Amino acid sequence: MGEETNNHNQSGSVNQSLRSPNGKLQLHIGVDESSRFWYELCVDEQPVIARSYLSLYCADDKNLLLALGGVTYKESKHDETWEQPWGEQRYVRNHYHELAAQTDTFSIRFRLFDDSLGFRYELMGDGDVTIVREETEFNASRDSSAWWIPALAQNHYEHLYRKTAASQIDTAHTPLTVELPDQKYIAIHEAALYEYGAMNIIPTERGLMSSITPLMAGHAAQVTLPFNVPWRTIIVADTAIELGRSKVMLNLNEPSKISDLSWIKPTKFMGIWWAMFIGYFTWASGERHGATTANAFRYINAAKELGISALLIEGWNEGWDGDWTQNGDKMNHMRPYADFDIQTITSYAKSQGVEIIGHHETSGNISHYEWELPEAYDYYRHFGVQYIKTGYVSPRLNSGEFHSSQAGVKHYQKTVELAAKRKIMLDIHEPVKGTGIERTWPNLMTREGVMGQEYEGGAVIPEHTTILPFTRLLAGPLDYTPGLFNLKGTSRKVQTTLAKQLAFYITMYSPMQMAADIPEHYINQPAFQLIRDVPVNWEQTIPLDGVIGDYYVVARKDRASDDWYVGGVSDEHDRTVTIKLDFLHDHRSYDATIYRDAETAHWQENPEAIEIDTKKVSSTDSLNIFIAPGGGFAIKFTPEGMNSPLYPPQSFA
Repeated sequence: MGEETNNHNQSGSVNQSLRSPNGKLQLHIGVDESSRFWYELCVDEQPVIARSYLSLYCADDKNLLLALGGVTYKESKHDETWEQPWGEQRYVRNHYHELAAQTDTFSIRFRLFDDSLGFRYELMGDGDVTIVREETEFNASRDSSAWWIPALAQNHYEHLYRKTAASQIDTAHTPLTVELPDQKYIAIHEAALYEYGAMNIIPTERGLMSSITPLMAGHAAQVTLPFNVPWRTIIVADTAIELGRSKVMLNLNEPSKISDLSWIKPTKFMGIWWAMFIGYFTWASGERHGATTANAFRYINAAKELGISALLIEGWNEGWDGDWTQNGDKMNHMRPYADFDIQTITSYAKSQGVEIIGHHETSGNISHYEWELPEAYDYYRHFGVQYIKTGYVSPRLNSGEFHSSQAGVKHYQKTVELAAKRKIMLDIHEPVKGTGIERTWPNLMTREGVMGQEYEGGAVIPEHTTILPFTRLLAGPLDYTPGLFNLKGTSRKVQTTLAKQLAFYITMYSPMQMAADIPEHYINQPAFQLIRDVPVNWEQTIPLDGVIGDYYVVARKDRASDDWYVGGVSDEHDRTVTIKLDFLHDHRSYDATIYRDAETAHWQENPEAIEIDTKKVSSTDSLNIFIAPGGGFAIKFTPEGMNSPLYPPQSFA
């Protein structure tokens, strides 16, 4: 790691400039005649973000970021490589040039990477300050196209993405992905979101600007000085596929605060879950109660036979009867229903080598849930449970606060830190968006925050999953609950082909990946071999090709072997993609197992038609893969002579 520092004093409106390590990006900052700070971001000296002003207002409408005295500028360089305990990329290079503008009361710290910019406001002093609003401008051309979902809406992040002119967006969640008129791309987001409301984006006459999710009281945040506002980030790319290669969000977070990482383990899991959505079981007690001892035993047996290492069980605790979305104060996460013997179930699961994933549904009542903590975590740990999925199904938290408000952000972080102290890993549904804090708290394994497969049955459309890699997945791991095999024989008509369900395990990353269907639908299914084989922890990830809303192709290398995987998904149109295999090791032959749509496959008319082919390939080869309408593909590349055992089960005891 190399460090260089240069200090110099300037005042007034003297401009400063900074170049990225490879020189491609340029940052210009300055102070105007009204003492307002501004910045401009360029690629090869051509602006992608025109002059944009930075303002942060407190209760008396005072801008806390005015340069009313002298400004000291400090430059430095940083270059290190760090290792993730789990992730899409094992080793991450953190290489940037930094420019900090310092006044007597605050600093603005800019970090310029080869592919991105991050900056934050660092407030000095002591005491409490009410932040009324933040006005951070991102003045990209109003003629740009943007892919976005609405913020401050009832379903949180669970919407289909819209494509409009940047000038026509409503209040939008980040990541916000934008195609500029010159066909370059930017993605606006944030990193290290703590103790503050989530940043949304609104259009202005000049371009785009931040809008912080408000508290019920109407302001953005109540903070105690000194305080660092979360990093604001801008990824810049020549093509859309390059957006997913940036690691700026992770690099702007602090290293892990958990010293012993040995207990943090990615996993695949099944669940007493999808059967509720298709009407076989209920979460509530009664004749069709899903979370019973008998059902748990059957699912544990299935998980063992299928080679899936964990089982999620929902609906096990008292509080689900009646309208459970209104039962937050009745949820008792330390009292099982009478037909759920948690001691017997967890003991049997342990004897079969299957982990139990616990479940805490809060119905958005975080006051009641925090009252149960940490005892509810300790209760699970008593029975050996180390994974918990949490849920917050409610339009607002405590019937008033937005999930992404400062109140929500503080609550979610409290659960993460309490869980870490008890060696518990979390999968959070109805969350606040990801901002890279999994680097600091790697027990936060994954989160939902998307219109996922629970919406299957008509709401999800084929192009949705071709947009997510360029938008939602820029915010980190996603629990999309893939692996549905019965695509037309249930009450939920799934809008994909079978091959596309397999592709999701590669195109959408999560260190906790679900095989979401009921066990019976996996019997005698050769395609299930891919789910058995596919890793949940990667050595390297290479986005290969894609067009937002049309298709996406990515290659990943297993961290525990020399196997590679390639996955691809398409919208409602069929297409053929060409995959160059130059990412494979030179001078080595591979056995490629190709799971692809049959020529007759179609997401509406023939979704389960799949072909499984094998072929010998090397790094000098290319593959032409047909993708049916609404389809996809998954390929496993194994060095010759190192194939895994085949999937055996015919039935479950």
